[in-house]
Amino acid sequence: MKTALLIFASILLIITLLPFVKKEYWVFRVCEYPRIQKLVLNSITIGLLFFFWDKDDSVIQIFLGLMLLNAGYLLYLILPFTPFSKKQALDIKKEIPENGIKLMISNVLQDNTNYQGCLNEIERVQPNLLLLLEINETWEKEIEILTEKFPFQVKVPLENKYGMVLYSEFELQNTHVHYMVEDNIPSIHTEVILPSGQAFQLFAVHPTPPVPNENPTSKERDKELLLIADLAKECTLPVIVIGDLNDVAWSYTTSLFLKMSGLLDPRKGRGFFNTFHAHYPFLRFPLDHAFISVDWKLKQIVRLNNFNSDHFPIFISLQYEKQAHLEQEALEPDTDDVELAEEKKQQV
Repeated sequence: MKTALLIFASILLIITLLPFVKKEYWVFRVCEYPRIQKLVLNSITIGLLFFFWDKDDSVIQIFLGLMLLNAGYLLYLILPFTPFSKKQALDIKKEIPENGIKLMISNVLQDNTNYQGCLNEIERVQPNLLLLLEINETWEKEIEILTEKFPFQVKVPLENKYGMVLYSEFELQNTHVHYMVEDNIPSIHTEVILPSGQAFQLFAVHPTPPVPNENPTSKERDKELLLIADLAKECTLPVIVIGDLNDVAWSYTTSLFLKMSGLLDPRKGRGFFNTFHAHYPFLRFPLDHAFISVDWKLKQIVRLNNFNSDHFPIFISLQYEKQAHLEQEALEPDTDDVELAEEKKQQV
């Protein structure tokens, strides 16, 4: 039992250390995902090490010290995504309805046939703008009733699990579908006009994940996100980036994206809002995102009800405020960040 415990502790230490290797190969990047799970297992291991405590057993003492340090490190990583930390995006103080927008993001799972469940959840939360991912032609036909509610649409149905559709109550302008890195992986770039007349730039993305059965590295994902970051940074309009980014909120690549784009993560200071995997409670990560520029404030963010997809939908209500940039601040990249970003954009 003691030997098995020490082996398990060693494995936990290894998978915590692997993300320090800034390589794109999947084994290093996937180990970034389960930081909450690692913290829970680490805490249980510490309790068991105390059970085997012996003042004359130096091996137990060394492992106990290492696991305590590991727990502290993991807690440090996830603490910004708890209510105990400072909010990066501030709450609205006074509602300005004509400058508000309600967004719903949902990876529906292409093989899922619960079309009505999806429609019911949309009807329940009444978003102004809706992004659905993994949409193929069957899904598009089954949810065609949405065209009655949303007069503006961008449809890119595909059979490769990377199709997407964007529905909007608000006017869309300068709309383009881009295949930025891979020929079969689309992203939607469009301007959205709020009821006040204020325009903002929206980027809807769904890059491939670094997993063995799809893509052995994160090169394509990282490059697409950093190209979007450049577009967001250069944009003179307020910006929102939404989608299933196939990356967790606390990864070094997401942190690099935020620094290079100048965007905020509304989850910081509020919660994890884990959206995947919907069917396995202990294996859940925040993969579905909404990042915002400093001229937005938050009204509400909530994880929605699942309708048999492997992702929970997420809902976010935002408000544009012209002076908000004076009250909240984005992360700034240092020289190493800029060099790393440029290196990643040259890959593939």
